[in-house]
Amino acid sequence: MKKVYLFCSAGMSTSLLASNMQKVANDHNLPIEVKAFPLDKIDEIYTREHPDCILLGPQVKFLLKDTVERYKDQDVAIGVIDRSDYGMMDGEKVLKSAIKLIKQK
Repeated sequence: MKKVYLFCSAGMSTSLLASNMQKVANDHNLPIEVKAFPLDKIDEIYTREHPDCILLGPQVKFLLKDTVERYKDQDVAIGVIDRSDYGMMDGEKVLKSAIKLIKQK
């Protein structure tokens, strides 16, 4: 099972998006787990869960470079959720972009 984890300031705004993404994955019988967490838990969650993909909320996209640097020696795809897709809570589009990131890794 692939793990796609979303991180934002508090983890609350991404929770709805993660739920929408999980519904899309379930509807298509995809072996994917989608969860949302607050950004200050990223190291703890990465160490414990080893996600396949880390997606940052658009409000914390300025942390992308630091996040990539922190996990550069790990086998994890890292990206930022598109602001428009995030605003529309478009679980399908965000899930597709996560799958694409994982395949590119």
